Amino acid sequence: MSLHIFSMMLQASGWTISLSAISILLGLVLSTVISAAMLADNRAISFAGRAFVSFFRGAPLLVQLLLIYNLLPVLGINVPSVVAAIIGLTLCTAAYQAENLRGGFMSVPKGLLEAADMLGMTHFQQFWRIRAPIALRATLPALANEAILILKASSLVSVVGVVELSRMAQDLASSTFEPLPLFATAGFLYLVINSCVALAAQKLERSFRWGVKV
Repeated sequence: MSLHIFSMMLQASGWTISLSAISILLGLVLSTVISAAMLADNRAISFAGRAFVSFFRGAPLLVQLLLIYNLLPVLGINVPSVVAAIIGLTLCTAAYQAENLRGGFMSVPKGLLEAADMLGMTHFQQFWRIRAPIALRATLPALANEAILILKASSLVSVVGVVELSRMAQDLASSTFEPLPLFATAGFLYLVINSCVALAAQKLERSFRWGVKV
């Protein structure tokens, strides 16, 4: 394998990382809203949150990507394929992250919230200083696992025309007729990326273990 081809693989890895990182972060924000909706006392809001999670966890990501890519133009929304891919990945990971966060929020001891009320803390202060840190600490391993799954699942965005790592390896293999070294390199790059994510999650988990203060 030439250095030029390897550099193209690295560039495609950058696309994979960028797409996944943006989708995971947007999904985390959206999942917070969805998990709050699932825990809401209002039945309509709770049903809407659960319906969202059920659909995006039940339908294959490939189908979701194709649906979003073809539905947006019908609605008069013309966006680049990269944006459609990010929307699809974001909605999918938000559903899984919301279910994880829901369990994390439910694990917060009621005694802490009652004590916070007695101290005069607002709901906003309780969320950021008590509920969110405890929920994140409890669900961090699951959230890290979801990040790794999205990194691997990002290979599916090639169906909407995005050239990421897997698609680049496939295109190069069809032109060089050397599929084995190219797909082996792609697998190695995925392994490196996912290993870095796992190590970062472990360090973050240790920092939460020792740094969370109520």
